[in-house]
Amino acid sequence: MEPLEAFAITAPGLSRIAARELIGAGLQVDAVESAGVTFKGGLREVYTANLQLRTVSRVIVRLARFHARTFAEMERHAVRIGWSRFLAPGRRFEVRVTSRRSRLYHSDAIAERITRAIREGTGAEPGDDERSEEREGERAQLIVVRLERDECTVNMDSSGALLHMRGYRRATAKAPMRETIAAAMLLACEWRADEPLFDPFCGSGTIPIEGAMLSRRIPPGLDRVFAFQQWPWSEPGLWSRMRREAELEILERAVAPIIGSDRDEGAINFAGENAARAGVAGDVELVRSAVSEADIDTPPGWVVTNPPYGIRVGTSRELRNLYARLGAVMRERFVGWKLAFLSADHALESQLRMELQTLFRTTNGGIPVRCMTSRLSAPEGEGR
Repeated sequence: MEPLEAFAITAPGLSRIAARELIGAGLQVDAVESAGVTFKGGLREVYTANLQLRTVSRVIVRLARFHARTFAEMERHAVRIGWSRFLAPGRRFEVRVTSRRSRLYHSDAIAERITRAIREGTGAEPGDDERSEEREGERAQLIVVRLERDECTVNMDSSGALLHMRGYRRATAKAPMRETIAAAMLLACEWRADEPLFDPFCGSGTIPIEGAMLSRRIPPGLDRVFAFQQWPWSEPGLWSRMRREAELEILERAVAPIIGSDRDEGAINFAGENAARAGVAGDVELVRSAVSEADIDTPPGWVVTNPPYGIRVGTSRELRNLYARLGAVMRERFVGWKLAFLSADHALESQLRMELQTLFRTTNGGIPVRCMTSRLSAPEGEGR
C-alpha cells in the first residue's frame, strides 16, 4: 500500500514548532505551511502524530486531490475514492466544505455530492455530532473538503475531537489558554525538564500541567479515543502496542520544580483539580499569591506565563501597574532566570522595562498575541 499523505493542522504561527515535534517523533516532514505540516507514512505514523504531538490541533489524511469545475467532474472523482477503508456500513459521517475562488462555491451543494458518493461506496450515513459532548468514540467521522482555484482536496480526519482537548481541563479560570499554545511556548523557548518552571499567572494551571506532562514524557493523546480507531482498516493491536510502549517511557516524577501561582483562590482550586485529572498533581506545586509576592527558592530556570491582556480581564490602568510590578519583581528576585510570556499589547510590554524578542505569533481565544522572551541577566560581577 502506498504511504498516506497526512497533514498536521496547527493554530497560526505554530507550524514550525510542530514540524520540529514531528521530526523529533521520527516522522518524515514533507512541507511546512502556514496552516500546518505535511508528512507521509502509514497507520503507525498517523497514530504517532495523534499520540505524541503537543502543538497540533488535528491530523487529517489526504484521500484525493483533483480538478473540479463542474459537479459532474467532482462526482466522477469522488466515487473513485476508497471510502470503504475509512467508513464502515452504518457509520455516521459529516462533510465539512470550504471553497475559495472556485466555480463550485456553494458548500451545501458540494457536500451533497460528496455525501452521495460516500453513501454509494460504503453504506455509511450522514449525521453531524462532531461538536457534541458525547463520548469521542461515538462522534461522526469528519471529512474535510477544500476547494481552492478549482482544485479539490478531500481529507479524512483521524483525530476526532480537537487535539488541544487533552481531557484534563474540565475546570477553567478566566480567559483560559489552549493546551497546544501552552505546549508551544514551552517548546519554542526550549525549556528543559531539568530547569525549574514557574508561572505567576497560572489560572487553571495549563502551563504548569503541560510542563509536567512534558517533563515526565506523558503523551498528550495517551488516554484519548481517536477517529482512526473506527476505521475498518485500523490495526487495534498496533495501537495497543504503541500505547504500551509510550507508557513505559513515562518517568515517575518531574525532574525539576514546577510551580504555579495565582492570586485567585478559585483558579488555584481549578488548577489542582486539572492537575489531578492529568495525573501530575504530585509534580506541580500550586500556591495562592499575587505576583508581587513571587519569590522562588530554586536555581534559575524559566518563568513562562500568560498574563492578562486587558481585552477580557482587567483594566488599562490596573494592567499597566501589574506589568510594571511584574518587571520589577523579575529584575529584583529572578536574576539569571529567563522569561517567556504571551502579549497582545506593545504598551503593556514596555512597562516591563526589559529587552524582548519575539518567539512566535499566533491567536489565543481569537486575540492576536506574540510569545515574547527575555533573559534576566545579573549585573556584571554579581550573582543571584
